[in-house]
Amino acid sequence: MTFDLTSSAFQEGDVIPKTYTCEGSDVSPPLHWSIPPDGTRSYVIIADDPDAPGGTWVHWVIYNLSLDLRGLSEGVPAKERLPNGSVQGLNDFKRIGYGGPCPPPGKPHRYYFKLYALDTVLDLKPRETKVRVMEACKGHILAEAKLMGKFGR
Repeated sequence: MTFDLTSSAFQEGDVIPKTYTCEGSDVSPPLHWSIPPDGTRSYVIIADDPDAPGGTWVHWVIYNLSLDLRGLSEGVPAKERLPNGSVQGLNDFKRIGYGGPCPPPGKPHRYYFKLYALDTVLDLKPRETKVRVMEACKGHILAEAKLMGKFGR
């Protein structure tokens, strides 16, 4: 069984529309995923840019997404706790929630949206970093799905 992550805003490897970047509304794109593997209890989404000049730049950390969800609508609010039970961490802009692509001028960067299906619900408070969330995920990842988009200025 495959575990897939898609968006109605862009396809794998395509340019991320400006709406979802610092040159637009800077809102999170809509994301959709397939049925997870048996035993899944929650999801984590990490969005980052491995092409950033100083090393990988984290754009979004959201965890404890409910098993009932099969996606997120465009424009997830920048709140620590969401009505659907999800919790958001700090991105590398030092803000809660999504911070869209905003690379320096030059070659387009790759932006990876990674969805993890976990066999647990993480015992973490809001405002955690990617490093802390991924440490908590060790030994609990049942499946991973990725979606990559590009953006340059």
